[in-house]
Amino acid sequence: MFRLLITGSREWQDKNAILLELRAVVREHGTDVTLVSGNAIRGADYMCESLARDLGWVVEKHPAEWDKFGKSAGFKRNQLMVTLGADACLAFIKDKSRGASDTAERAEKAGIPTKRVEV
Repeated sequence: MFRLLITGSREWQDKNAILLELRAVVREHGTDVTLVSGNAIRGADYMCESLARDLGWVVEKHPAEWDKFGKSAGFKRNQLMVTLGADACLAFIKDKSRGASDTAERAEKAGIPTKRVEV
C-alpha cells in the first residue's frame, strides 16, 4: 500500500489543484493508497480527505491535540505523521502557511519525496 502524507493550509481553496495531484498518484500507484492527514476541519486537509474517500483510499487522520499541547500541538502532530512514514508527501501551501511548510520541511529532512504546490 502506498502511503501519501498530505499537508496544507487551512485557507487553501483550489480543489482542482488537489484533484490533479491525487489523480497523478492514482495513475502512478493505483488506488491502494493510504492518505495520511492532519485532519484540519477546512482547507487542504479537508478537501484531500474528501477526495481520497471518493477514490476509495484509506484515510488515516491525525488531529492535533490542542488541549493537551497548546500552541505546539500542530508541530508535534506534524512530526508524528512524518515519523510514522510515508512514500511521498504533497504540500498545498498558501501564503507560506507555517504548518504546511513545517510538515514539508520535516518530510524532506526525513527523506520523504515532497512536492510543494504553492499559491
